[in-house]
Amino acid sequence: MIAGWVRDRRFRDDTGNPAELSFGGGAASFRNLVKTYSGDAPARAVLDELLRVGAVQRTPNGKVRLLERSYIPKTGEIDKIGILGVDASDLIATVDHNIRQPDAPFFQRKVCYDNLPMEALPELKKKAAARGQSLLESMDRWMSARDRDVNPGVPGTGRKRAGIGIYFFQENYREGGEA
Repeated sequence: MIAGWVRDRRFRDDTGNPAELSFGGGAASFRNLVKTYSGDAPARAVLDELLRVGAVQRTPNGKVRLLERSYIPKTGEIDKIGILGVDASDLIATVDHNIRQPDAPFFQRKVCYDNLPMEALPELKKKAAARGQSLLESMDRWMSARDRDVNPGVPGTGRKRAGIGIYFFQENYREGGEA
């Protein structure tokens, strides 16, 4: 649903950003957004959940403003396990492709150092989040312009699923390379 808010022209403002939406009434309302992208989910329940996790806020004039361009559940192990399954599957599929087709590899890179001071990690985590989010938003705009669900007039053949994932990790290090 958040992806629809970010990508669908009906729910964006004149500058191309997600618009502040009235809760009900009109084509560009939060209720219509939920109906379009979440099926039978009650709009009030969706709003309550997004408010709870800090993905949206109510403005003084009663509209709903998007604060986060993605939804990552802060609670609910089932939801988190669902994300784990999809993300791990995508990474494994990329590694498998690169093993089986070394002449046409998919992009797969990481940067890792094994002797960073603990004090450097908060800044690294912050930089990774900011720069990663910026890259993902840029790629999302590019992909959205070519997605035929969002833009049915885009020419081309076939139907492919493609994406980009960025992740941060840290662990304690012991001599010999074992955590």
